Amino acid sequence: MKRTKNSVRLSMVARERIAGYLFVAPLMLGLLVLTLIPVIGSLLLSFTNWNFVAGMGAMKFAGFDNFVRLVHDSAFVKSLVNNLIFIITVPITMIIALVLAVLIDKHVYMKDAFKVIYFLPYISSIVAVAMVWQVLFHPSLGPVNKTLMSLGIDNPPKWLADIDFALPSLMMIQVWILLGYNIIIYIAGLQSIPKDLYEAAEIDGANAWVKFRSITLPCISPTTFFLLVTGIIGTFKIFDLIQVLTQGGPANSTTVIVYELYDTAFNQLKTGYASSMAMILFLICLLITGAQMLAQKKWVNY
Repeated sequence: MKRTKNSVRLSMVARERIAGYLFVAPLMLGLLVLTLIPVIGSLLLSFTNWNFVAGMGAMKFAGFDNFVRLVHDSAFVKSLVNNLIFIITVPITMIIALVLAVLIDKHVYMKDAFKVIYFLPYISSIVAVAMVWQVLFHPSLGPVNKTLMSLGIDNPPKWLADIDFALPSLMMIQVWILLGYNIIIYIAGLQSIPKDLYEAAEIDGANAWVKFRSITLPCISPTTFFLLVTGIIGTFKIFDLIQVLTQGGPANSTTVIVYELYDTAFNQLKTGYASSMAMILFLICLLITGAQMLAQKKWVNY
């Protein structure tokens, strides 16, 4: 009798495990086919000199030559520097989004309408958004420069066509696009804070700044950590905005690693060399994320 009960329990556990595996199988299959296999393939290709047009027979082992070339490649170094500069958009977006989220959550009526307005740029087509900003930033006929000239500025910047202003212009557009997403996430974090904490602080005589510093910021630190990690990784993956607006120009002033990788692989047909760029990008994202995971133990409160 005991054996029968044990066998029934084991069969039930086995069925539950099989059911669980069946449920996760589609996701795991997609992860394997679309992520793990390409990553391993890119790793192997990074040690070769190959272009995919020539076929597999033209593949030649190059060892670490591709990685050595990257160190001396001025275009790649420039794209890496631009990527690091682009990270500045993440804290700027988060600070503006937090301020607006607090205002919308506590001091604004019709909150849903404001959420939709701020969220629209994020869900809109990047191509459509980029074309709108291309018109706004037109050097001579754009509304931005027309406004500046009407205010007495005779020689306004050429924005996307100016070496010094092209990257900051893209950064402004990126902040504008991501602002709505950050606001929505921050509002969700703010609404999860227990009201009892604020009521207790008011009884103790705390002002608005003390409540924000001592209650709001610590309570939304997991939200801040999430936006920080995803935001920094997102800046290293930016491509579509640059492809539509600047194609890395003028004079490589807006090229980033992903765009340089794309140009190397599909325009210059240097697949092996482009794969080495992908590996460097992977390692950078891995190191930054790992450092953030270690640092979050000191400032994130769960």
